Amino acid sequence: MITEAATDPNQVLLAFALTLFAGLSTGIGSTIAFLAKRTNTKFLSVALGFSAGVMIYISFVEIFPEAKTILSEEKGPHAGYLLTVFAFFTGMIFIAVIDKLVPAFENPHEIKKVERMHNGRPEKNSKLYRMGLLSALAIALHNFPEGLATFMASLQDIRLGLPIAIAIALHNIPEGIAISVPIHHATGSRRKAFLYSFLSGLAEPIGALAGFFILMPFLNQTVFGFLFASVAGIMVFISIDFLLPAAREYGEPHLSLYGLTGGMAVMALSLVFFI
Repeated sequence: MITEAATDPNQVLLAFALTLFAGLSTGIGSTIAFLAKRTNTKFLSVALGFSAGVMIYISFVEIFPEAKTILSEEKGPHAGYLLTVFAFFTGMIFIAVIDKLVPAFENPHEIKKVERMHNGRPEKNSKLYRMGLLSALAIALHNFPEGLATFMASLQDIRLGLPIAIAIALHNIPEGIAISVPIHHATGSRRKAFLYSFLSGLAEPIGALAGFFILMPFLNQTVFGFLFASVAGIMVFISIDFLLPAAREYGEPHLSLYGLTGGMAVMALSLVFFI
């Protein structure tokens, strides 16, 4: 039963650990920004496309059908399907509203390259520093529902949660760069740049904790099925709104497509052999 898995302490701890790993990958991006002299745009393009492929494939092939099965068993085939569709678009609307809260001129998904960090002396520029802080806040807002999505998927099945955590971790790497570059360039402080990048990633495990403490008392098959379908909507929106456009901006358009196809293929093979 899903509710038994959700209340198993070992399952809960492992789900939280995966969410923590995914969130703190912003620190990897920050570290790369310090150590690398040039941004490996081809790698980032393929990696972001790969992440999108994993999340889109698993959302439509595994999570949405599983949610439909759960809700159909509880509410009947027709009502169950309608509720699954409603939950899916509720997830998309939820993340879209969060995205709308972020000012367009401080878009946290703006491409930033590490070359800027190593060119010239630091700029004591309050506007640049503010941009870095707002980017950290904006990315934290985006990371909160991502943490909830990773956590809920991992509660259902660790074999689903693991590829989702890896995909989100990959896409958090350039987010760490996006925070570190303007803050380091404005202040010259690697410590501040890394700290804000690290703190923004903590929003994901906070999302997991919120899911555990707020939703667990009300968790039953119907609520879990609704949340599961919403997770699919959240991940599809993230993939289309950020991952694929960013992948195309970082490199040649075909690289993002190769990454997308590769992510779907790897996810398909893992589902065949391990699930």
